[in-house]
Amino acid sequence: MGHTGPVSGDFTSAAGRAELERAIGLVDSVTDADPVRRTAAVRRLLPPELATVALTQARLRAAGRVKFGDRAAGLLFTADGLEQASRPEVAEHRAARFAGAGLGSVLDLCCGIGSDALAFARAGLRVEAVERDPDTAAVAAANTTGQPVRISTGTAEQSDWQSAESVFCDPARRSSRGRTFDPAAYSPGFEWVLQVLAGARHAAAKLGPGIDHALIPAALEAEWVSFGGGVKEAVLWSAGFTAGGIRRRATVLPGARQLTDADPAESGVGPVGGYLYEPDGAVIRAGLVQQLAALLPGGRRIAEQLAYLSADAPAAGLAGLARGFRVLDVLPYSVKRLRAELARREVGIVEIKKRGVDVDPAALRRELKPAGPHSLTVLLARVGEQHLAVLAEPVTG
Repeated sequence: MGHTGPVSGDFTSAAGRAELERAIGLVDSVTDADPVRRTAAVRRLLPPELATVALTQARLRAAGRVKFGDRAAGLLFTADGLEQASRPEVAEHRAARFAGAGLGSVLDLCCGIGSDALAFARAGLRVEAVERDPDTAAVAAANTTGQPVRISTGTAEQSDWQSAESVFCDPARRSSRGRTFDPAAYSPGFEWVLQVLAGARHAAAKLGPGIDHALIPAALEAEWVSFGGGVKEAVLWSAGFTAGGIRRRATVLPGARQLTDADPAESGVGPVGGYLYEPDGAVIRAGLVQQLAALLPGGRRIAEQLAYLSADAPAAGLAGLARGFRVLDVLPYSVKRLRAELARREVGIVEIKKRGVDVDPAALRRELKPAGPHSLTVLLARVGEQHLAVLAEPVTG
């Protein structure tokens, strides 16, 4: 086994996995902070191949805690697989939709390290999973041991997806030059993914959240999913999953609060009121800012095409769909005036947010030289020909 493969051969058997886990535990027990000395110590204690694998897995597990939390300790990873893998909470949300449709099995194409296959299995589905890279397929097999999951090595294009009860596809979003945001560079290609979505009644495809709305066929539902305030992915859903004419959906996790284009919308534009709201990124990506405005008391945009909403009173029940701020003052934007106002208010901690204004928040913070015991949020916005600085404090609870 070379340095590029994280696991192979006996490391995926029960005995081999136990041996690998002991080796990873040994790596973790070496406390020397210097990576060169730490590596040398491990290599003195373990056979060369096992040392290489254990060092790689210990490093990837440490990185994997950001996405997988404590679950990372029970998983094996590849570097690319960890980057593209779905968060467990996101994968579980998607698997619940498959299970809710009454499906009993799913063909998981481009399964990577098996994070979605695990979620499908735990939701009660039988899983046939396909991964083109043998090392990654071995990782997926190790990660899904004991679950109703069968992993095979091959390409998505060669699979018999037409015979599957349902299909999930997570095309690779990396090229030879690294991560790609161009659907044309996905593997398998975006046109092939659309063929599957058109040809299978129950199918879904995970894409990058920056997908252009113009590329999405009208017959499909597009769902943007965020977790903890960050947009994680877009998912295209085929005809068997769509209902009520919904074509765009925003889902905010945890909590699974949703907005769709079938919800009431408010298109009004008006001045900054007593409260300002910044929609969650999934709401913005899905183009559902007007639907969010309808949930606010007197909700309106403060400018056309600007994703800041204002309200006359605090809104209840948004559950993560937006972040709210109580407006303290609205000033014409200038660095000098803003610096003086922050000094007057003795603001030492300033959060800077912006929409439609070409400002580097880090550079502006240095120019403002905040000092004092208080904190404040400054929301910069272009409204017509004016640049405004809204001084506000976050709404809690």
